[in-house]
Amino acid sequence: MTKISSQTVLILGGGIGGVATANRLRKHLDRQHRIVLVNREEDFSFAASYLWVMNGSRKPEQVTRPLRRLERRGIEVVIGTVESIDPMGRVVKVSGKDIRADHLIVTLGADWATDRVPGLGKYGHTFATLTSAQKLRSELEGIESGQITVITSAPLYKCPAAPYEAALLIDAELRSRGVRERFQISLRSAEPAPMPVAGKNVSEAVKSILVSRNIDYLPNMQITAVEPGQLHFGDEKERTDLLIYMPPIAAPKAVADSALAQADGWIHADVNTLKTEFENVYAIGDNTHIVLGIGKPLPRAGVFAHSQALAVADSITAKISGKDSVGRFNGHGGCFIETGNGKAAYGSGNFYADPAPE
Repeated sequence: MTKISSQTVLILGGGIGGVATANRLRKHLDRQHRIVLVNREEDFSFAASYLWVMNGSRKPEQVTRPLRRLERRGIEVVIGTVESIDPMGRVVKVSGKDIRADHLIVTLGADWATDRVPGLGKYGHTFATLTSAQKLRSELEGIESGQITVITSAPLYKCPAAPYEAALLIDAELRSRGVRERFQISLRSAEPAPMPVAGKNVSEAVKSILVSRNIDYLPNMQITAVEPGQLHFGDEKERTDLLIYMPPIAAPKAVADSALAQADGWIHADVNTLKTEFENVYAIGDNTHIVLGIGKPLPRAGVFAHSQALAVADSITAKISGKDSVGRFNGHGGCFIETGNGKAAYGSGNFYADPAPE
C-alpha cells in the first residue's frame, strides 16, 4: 500500500467515543490530515459522574470541559446539530452546512425517549443528564420522609449499573444524614435481574447488596404510566413521593433516518472492526447495536465506547499511513458499582465469550 495524502477524518459526536477517537488519531497522524469533531453542545460532560452531582459530591463544573480545548491539539471542533448523514458519499449536513470526509466515524450516542411512558418526564426525575441531575439534587435535599422509587423505565437503557448505583447512593446519603428510617426505598426494574447481560453471579451479588441495605427490589416491572404520586405497572399501582428513573433510549434521528440504520433504527456495525457496510464509515458507542451470543445487546457504556474508539482510530491510522493492519475491539470491559460510603464493587469480563459473557 502507498501512503495517502491530505485526508479528512470526520467524527460525529463529542462524547467519550468521539473524544477518544479524536485524541488517538491526532496522536498518530501527521498534521497534514484534518481531524474534525462535531458536537451539538459546547462542552464535554462526563456522564458517569452525574450520580455524584445527584448526591452532591460533585459540582457541574467539575465534570465538564469545553470541547474547543481540543483545538490546542490540532483537532477542529464544529459546534452544531447533525441533520443528515449520507454514508455513501460521506457527506454530513451540520446546521445547514455540508461537511465532506474521507473517513467518517458516527458516535452520536442514544437519545432519550422519555415520552414513551406517559407522565414519566412530567412527574419523575432523572440523573441521566447534567441538568436533571442538578434538579434531582435539590429534590433529595428537600425531601424529609416518604417513599423513594428508582426505576428502569425500559429493558434497554444506558449504563446497566447506574439505576442500582443510584438507589445505593441515595440510601448511603440518607444514612449519613441520620434519617434513613424515615424513608422507604424501592427499586423496580423492567429487566429480569440486575445487569443480566453480565451473568447470574453479578445479578445475585447486586441483589444481595440491595437486600443488605433494605432496598425493596422487584424485577420484570415495566412502568406504563405515571401520575402525581402514583406509578402504573400495567394493572398494578404503587404510590411514591419521589420517582427517579432511567429513561428509555432511541437512536438519534439523524442516524435512524440514514442509510446506516437497520429496521430497529440502530447501526449494526461489525462486532470487531466497527466498520459499517459503507466504505470508510465506522460506528461506535451507543448508536450501535451489537447482539451478543446470548441474544442480548452489548451494554451501552462508556468503557466500550472508549475501547471501540481506539480500535477504529488505529484502523484509520493504518489505512492512511499505508499499513496493512486493522484495529479490533475484543468485547472486554468492566465497571464499578458504587455502593456509597467510599466503597464500590467492580465487575469485568469478556462480553464476546462463547456461549455467554464471562
